[in-house]
Amino acid sequence: MAIAAHLARYRGETRRHAESHLRAYLTWCQLRGLDPLQARRPHIELYVRWMQETQRFAASTVSRRMSVVAGFYRTCVIDAVLEHPPADYVRRPNVPPESPTLGLSHLQLEALLATSRDSANPCDFALVCLLGLLGLRIFEACALDIADLGEEHGHRVLRVVGKGHKVVLVPLAPAVGRSVDRAIGDRSRDHGRQPLLLNTRGGRLDRHSATRRLKHLAADARIRLPRMPPHMLRHTYVTTVLDAGVDLRDVQIAARHADPRTTMRYDRARTTLDRHPNYILAAYTALGT
Repeated sequence: MAIAAHLARYRGETRRHAESHLRAYLTWCQLRGLDPLQARRPHIELYVRWMQETQRFAASTVSRRMSVVAGFYRTCVIDAVLEHPPADYVRRPNVPPESPTLGLSHLQLEALLATSRDSANPCDFALVCLLGLLGLRIFEACALDIADLGEEHGHRVLRVVGKGHKVVLVPLAPAVGRSVDRAIGDRSRDHGRQPLLLNTRGGRLDRHSATRRLKHLAADARIRLPRMPPHMLRHTYVTTVLDAGVDLRDVQIAARHADPRTTMRYDRARTTLDRHPNYILAAYTALGT
């Protein structure tokens, strides 16, 4: 009941991720004969050490999982199942201010776009454009229907259902619009809700099929990377827009990041010396010398 009460607070992908992270913790407790509702801070500290030292999880992964565990125990306090949340004072690893993933370079993104444009599957080009040129999350792109296309104040837009079931209208650049039209082809927009992106069997494209398609496209484009997860294209979207000089606040709004610190983690130019304030100060003071 405590688990169900906590998960009922979420919907969609947020609930799926929370359930996955919470299941990992409950499995750890079960293997050690520990009742999760009897756990104390030292037990949870050991869980953090296990994730870091045995599983070798990245600091960001440990932090995400601990956020879910701490939230679960706070819900137990709200529902009077526990008196105090045992995870509140557990020490978590420091997450680096910069994202360790660099994303694709500008030339690599161009190569992937060119390869997907020449693909025999018209949905490949639309997939790369939606992720790399609109910055959609993979579950958002896969959930799109043809009926989600529309117009607003003279702009072609997509109705996107994001995290927390928040609905936003995302404008389509001409190149993205052409890729979407090509993916739709001669399919009618008037017969119910048809998926925008199709798999090779004619059904809705899911995140696993999309990951495989991107891996093949990257190989055809001769992009040599250890992994090519769909999120790398969203990452590339944010870093490329920031590199182009778009204001951080505007990028945060476009990427739909709730916290500006999330957007700042993608700003790879922030760590270079070219934009250091010392140069601006030197140029400013040189005017009077």
